[in-house]
Parts: sequence; C-alpha cells; structure tokens
Amino acid sequence: MWAATLLGMRVLLCPDKFAGTLSAPEVAAAVAVGWRTVTDGDDLLIRPLADGGPGFVEVLAEALGGRRVPVSTVDPLGRPAAGEILLTADGTTAYLESAQACGLHLLSAAERDPKTTTSYGLGLLVAAAVESGARTVVIGLGGSGTNDAGAGMLAALGVTPLDLGGAALAYGGAALAAVDALDGAPRLRGVRLVAATDVDNPLLGLHGASNVFGPQKGADRADVLLLDAALERFAAVLERDLAGCPAGLGALPGGGAAGGIGAALLALGGDCESGIGLVTRATRLDAALDTADLVITGEGSFDHQSLRGKVVAGVAGAARDRGVPCVVVAGQVSTGRREAASAGVTDAYSLVEHFGGEEGGGLDAALSRPAEGLRELGARLARQWSRRA
Repeated sequence: MWAATLLGMRVLLCPDKFAGTLSAPEVAAAVAVGWRTVTDGDDLLIRPLADGGPGFVEVLAEALGGRRVPVSTVDPLGRPAAGEILLTADGTTAYLESAQACGLHLLSAAERDPKTTTSYGLGLLVAAAVESGARTVVIGLGGSGTNDAGAGMLAALGVTPLDLGGAALAYGGAALAAVDALDGAPRLRGVRLVAATDVDNPLLGLHGASNVFGPQKGADRADVLLLDAALERFAAVLERDLAGCPAGLGALPGGGAAGGIGAALLALGGDCESGIGLVTRATRLDAALDTADLVITGEGSFDHQSLRGKVVAGVAGAARDRGVPCVVVAGQVSTGRREAASAGVTDAYSLVEHFGGEEGGGLDAALSRPAEGLRELGARLARQWSRRA
C-alpha cells in the first residue's frame, strides 16, 4: 500500500491561451515549471489547446508539424499585419486563423467600431492558402473585431458588393445597408472550405452576430440594430447572386461566428466544424485523458461563457466522464463552484486571487506577471495533488 502511494502521477496539462498575455504553450510550460520545482517524479503531458480563435495555428503546428508560411495581410482597419498559414507535410490541407487579420486584439479600445472594421485581411490569408495548392482550407474563427458578414473577405477573393449605382461599397458592416448586387466570382479553384468554430449562433436576429457579439466589439444599441438590418440585406443578396449559396443563410447555425464570417464561408459552400473538436483530434487528447490521473486546463477568464462550448468545458466534461479530477487555472474566476462542478471542474485557481495580497490589487499583477503567477500556482498544485510531494 505504501509503495502504491509513492508511484508518480500522470498529469495532463491542456490549457487554452490567456488572451492578451500568454499563448497556450506558454501557459502549459509555466505550470509545468512550477510543478517540477516541487517534484520531478510525475509524468507531465503537455497538450496546449485552442478553439478557432487566437492561437489556433500555433497549437496545430505543435501537434501536426508541417510548414508555417508567413503571409502579409492587413488588420481590421486596413493597416499592414503579419499573418501565416500552416501547411500539412503533404501540402493538401492549410490551416489559418481569422484573428490574425480580424482580431479584436489588433485594435485599441478607441478603434473598436464594427460598423467600419473589415475582414478583407482574412481574404488575403485564404487566397494565399488557395495559391499554396492546398485542397482543403480550414479557417479558425474567433476573437474577431469585425461584423461585416465576411464581405471584406469575399471582396479579397473576387466577389465585390455593389450599391444601387454599381459602385463598390466601403468596407465595414454598416455599408452593407446599401448593398444591391455582387460583382465577380470567388477565386477558390475548387478548394474545400471549413469554418472551425464552436459558436452556433446564426448570422441574424436576437441570437445573431450583431446582437450577441457586436457590443463586445464596440457597438451600442443603435449600432446593433443598424448592423443586424445591414447583414439581413447582405444575406438576401448573397442568396440571390452567389451561386451555390444555401437558402436561409441568415438562420444557419455557425453563421454568426466571427462577426458573420461563418455565414460567408457557408455561402461559399463551406462546412462548419467544431474548432475544439478538430484540435482535440490533432493533439490526440482523448488518448492522453484515458491515462491521466489529473487534468489541468485553463484560460484567461473562467466565466459563464467558458462552460458553453469553449476549451475548458470540453476538457472538464471529458475528464468527468472518465472519473478524473480536473483543475482550472485562470487569470480571473467568476464561475460559481456549483456551476463549475456540474461541468466537471474539481477546483479553480485565479491569478487575481493569488496576487490579491499585493499593493495595487491582484489584477495588475495577474496581467503583468502571468507566467510568474502560473509557476507559483503550478507549485501549489503539485503540493496539493502529487503523491510524491
């Protein structure tokens, strides 16, 4: 019996990013370093995760290998931005993420205005993936600062929205209130498009892109009403003028992802697929969960949205199904214990609370020194959970 208690544990570290501070691999590495300061007798499996948002390409590159190809693109205001595509070793599949061109993190608080921001830069990334020779292009959707239903992306791919006089529309969601027709055809060379997202919101309506996500991007109530009406008009034009666009575009699940980019990809004949499901398969997470004694996951803010289709929810549910304890580390924790427990979370640890005794409060320290805090939390977890501590 005593010998059994000295056996090392198999600990699975599978966090999401801490948005704005650390990537998912950096989060996992910091917790691992802290754990090993207490004991090096445990087997730590590091499997960083992502859904379709920021970090999607980085996590898949770690899991799949392949070749990361730099691509020059533009941000939501048309300024130069650095993007990339990940090509699999055989060159048949390309992965990219919308956040590299459309990300909310690319805008200052004063610049956030979904009436004018554009997805044009994403179209440049998709075009580069098509030109690479890939036959399937997987686009991670999430973290966007746009609400133009992918109109900018379509323009970069050769489909230009026009007004009643035949002039090309300005960029941004508000301009779509005047859309009357489309000019051109998509330059896709028969490539299959896949939208990787865990958002099932439709493009339009009370649960649509404008109403649900617009306020996060700087829209007030008047803006939301204007944008929803503009996107409704654009959806009707897409159904009428774009060959192969499915009927009822505005109500299709996933169409509201990334400010309506999901709808544009559906209009181009694309499919929606779970982002976290895709990453889970690529990282062989299920096999790692089957042999784990403890699971540690996390993200920047563990809140009510975390338990609705995000990385933490998927990991915690899978751990619960296997009877494995699951611990969450986060910058901030606002989810109630009962709600978290019902989702499979055994315990949650917050950097804000960890740094809470410092002068100036824990939030500033959590934002400025997240790696340090995660190393300290990693050591704390090892002391609490490791059989060898």
